[in-house]
Amino acid sequence: MQLDRSPGFGVYVHWPFCAAKCPYCDFNSHVRHQPVDQERFARAFATELATMRERTGPREVTSIFLGGGTPSLMKPETVGAVLDAVAKNWTVPAGIEVTLEANPSSVEAERFRGYRAAGVNRVSLGVQALNDTDLRFLGRLHNVSEALVAIDLARQIFPRLSFDLIYARPGQTPEAWENELEQAIGYAVDHLSLYQLTIEQGTPFYALHKAKKFILPDDDHAAELYEITQEVTAARGLPAYEISNHARPGAESRHNLTYWRYGEYVGVGPGAHGRFVENGHRVVTIAEKAPESWADLVEAQGHGVVDGELLTRSEEADEFLLMGLRLAEGIDLARYEHYSGRSLSATRLATLQQEGLVASIGNSRLRATPAGMIVLDAVVADLAR
Repeated sequence: MQLDRSPGFGVYVHWPFCAAKCPYCDFNSHVRHQPVDQERFARAFATELATMRERTGPREVTSIFLGGGTPSLMKPETVGAVLDAVAKNWTVPAGIEVTLEANPSSVEAERFRGYRAAGVNRVSLGVQALNDTDLRFLGRLHNVSEALVAIDLARQIFPRLSFDLIYARPGQTPEAWENELEQAIGYAVDHLSLYQLTIEQGTPFYALHKAKKFILPDDDHAAELYEITQEVTAARGLPAYEISNHARPGAESRHNLTYWRYGEYVGVGPGAHGRFVENGHRVVTIAEKAPESWADLVEAQGHGVVDGELLTRSEEADEFLLMGLRLAEGIDLARYEHYSGRSLSATRLATLQQEGLVASIGNSRLRATPAGMIVLDAVVADLAR
């Protein structure tokens, strides 16, 4: 079967509200102790989507992603209104991937069925760990029992299910991680997102880690956990198709592939980013982060975009390289040359190949090897010079 490697055109909708802020999270998420005016935000999403439609022109949508924050705090009616607004502005073929992120602590069967009726056909659960001690450390509001109930409900209601796990946690042994991975795969998911715990500036974990309140695995230990991740998932039929993402063949996230294949996407909502071609140039849009300020802006001017830029061809080439080499399928060299106006340096390519960090796929594609994936930033920096 011919692989569909078309980059696609995605729509990302950011729901910025959470029940609590996780100590490792640097995403644009906000806790509100009073009920959120969901009708107001649904109207603002619809307004901003219409403005984006004016900028992109007619397109065929290949995926929709409701991220956050915690989109499973949205009413099904809010989700339905957003999806209706997307369909009002662009062509949305039947059956395209429509993903909603959910936290196990905010899962209810009735709400899940409402999302499914609204058009969601893929759910991504923020499980993060399969033991209660680490869930408490990570600041999660659910326990393992609640996570398993959410997984079971999602399997019953949605055609497709993914969930996230964070590894390289303090004190995590290779044996414990291997067992946790085997357990996760046993829940019959078709997609897993497996991330190493990283310490981001500005988060509570940053201050705690700096004060040595906890210690992360060192680089060698983390690399061993990464290798176990690759081996176990591949052996169980969910090979890595991207550095941190694993899927059964055909179950890869279409929306995330749009990012990594350097496709175009519209981003709406507080703090959302977009990248799409307008008047022959790839533009970046960045929205106001504060939710209520974003809504005020949308009501005043039709959108909440407060920053952005036009990318040069060189910048496009660098981004294409950075995103595409995350994928097991690698990059199309002709497409890189289209953006950059030049070929990759044959000398640097030869050196990286000798070092076992990149490999050719036929005459037309280049990929990072498993060894190259571990030091991908350095590989990309070398190639982009």
